[in-house]
Amino acid sequence: MNLAAEVNENLAHYSNVLIYSAMAVYTLAFLAHIAEWVFGSRSAVGRTAAAITADAETSQRAKVTVRVGGQGGGTAVLDRPKIVTRSAAGSRDVPDGPGAAGGTEQGDVYGRIAVGLTVLAFLFHAAGVLFRALSVQRAPWGNMYEFSTTFAMVAVATYLVLLALKKNVRWIGLPLVTTVLLDLGLAVSVLYTASDQLVPALHSYWLWIHVSCAIVSGASLYIGAVATLLYLFRDRYEVQLENPEGKQFGRFAKSVLERVPSAASLDKFAYRINATIFPLWTFTIIAGAIWAEAAWGRYWGWDPKEVWSFITWVAYACYLHARATAGWKGRKAAYLALIAFGCYLFNYYGVNIFITGKHSYAGV
Repeated sequence: MNLAAEVNENLAHYSNVLIYSAMAVYTLAFLAHIAEWVFGSRSAVGRTAAAITADAETSQRAKVTVRVGGQGGGTAVLDRPKIVTRSAAGSRDVPDGPGAAGGTEQGDVYGRIAVGLTVLAFLFHAAGVLFRALSVQRAPWGNMYEFSTTFAMVAVATYLVLLALKKNVRWIGLPLVTTVLLDLGLAVSVLYTASDQLVPALHSYWLWIHVSCAIVSGASLYIGAVATLLYLFRDRYEVQLENPEGKQFGRFAKSVLERVPSAASLDKFAYRINATIFPLWTFTIIAGAIWAEAAWGRYWGWDPKEVWSFITWVAYACYLHARATAGWKGRKAAYLALIAFGCYLFNYYGVNIFITGKHSYAGV
C-alpha cells in the first residue's frame, strides 16, 4: 500500500469515528430535548385553554347574577369564553407560545443544554463529512451513504441557522434530532460504502453543483414537512379546543400539542420554507439536465430518477398553487405538501434501491 492510499484509509477511518461520535452526542441532545418537553411549560394558547376549560366537564355554561340599572337583580347566562387560536382578519398578531422552549426556568435550561449538545454533535458531524471528502478527494456525496450523512448535516445546519437568526424554532429540535439519529443509523448500518472513486461520468464540477443543491433542497423541505405534519395535528387540536363536546385527544397527545406553536404559525413557517426552496429545487432539476447532456449526450431521457424528480417538482408546484387558491388553503394544501415530500423520499430511497436506471452506477 502506497503512502497516499494509507493516508486516505486513515482519513476514512477518522471520518467513521467522527460520525459515530456525532451520533453519541446527538443521543445526549435527544435526551435533553425530551427533558425540555417534559419540564417545559405549555405554550400561551395551551395555558389559556387549560385555564378556561378546567371545569368544562361539570359545566358548559356559567350563570351569574347581575344588577340591572341598580334596581333588582337578574340572572344572565354567559357562554363559555372562546379560545382564540387564530389571528383576526387583517392582523398578523397570531396567539403563539414558545413551544417546547416553555416558560419555566427548568425547561429552558434543558432546552439550552439540548441546543448546545446539538451544536457539538453538528461539529463532529461536519468534521466526519469533511474527512470523508478528503479521503476520496471529491465531493462527499457520491453514493447513498455519503448523501445521507451530508443530508442530515445540512438539516441540522439549517435548524441552527434559524436559531442564530432568532427564529422561534426550538420546538423542531426533538423531531429533527430523532430523525437525524435514524438517518445516520441507517447510513452506517445499511447504506455504508467504503471510500472509493466514482465512474468517469460523475467526474464533473456538476457533481458539486447539482447534488449539493439536491441536498440543501431536501434538508429544507424535510423541515417544512415536519412543520406541516405538526400543523395538521395542532389544527385538529385547536378545533377541539373550540368545540369541546367532540372527541378529544388523549392526555399524552394534548401534552405534546400544547407545547408546539399555534397552527397558524406552523402553517406559515412551512409555507415560507417550501416557497423559498422551490426555486432551488427547480434549479436542481435544470442542473441535472445540463449534466446529463454533458455525460450522456441528452438533456432528458425519462430515467426513473429524472421522472421522480419532475413528479416531486409538480407536486410542490401544486402545493404552492393550492396555497394561492382560497378553497385549498389549510389542511388540503398541507396534505399536498406531505405528498410532495413523500415523492422526494421515494425519489431518494425507492428509486435508488428498487429501480435500476442510469443513476444506479454510484451504488448504494
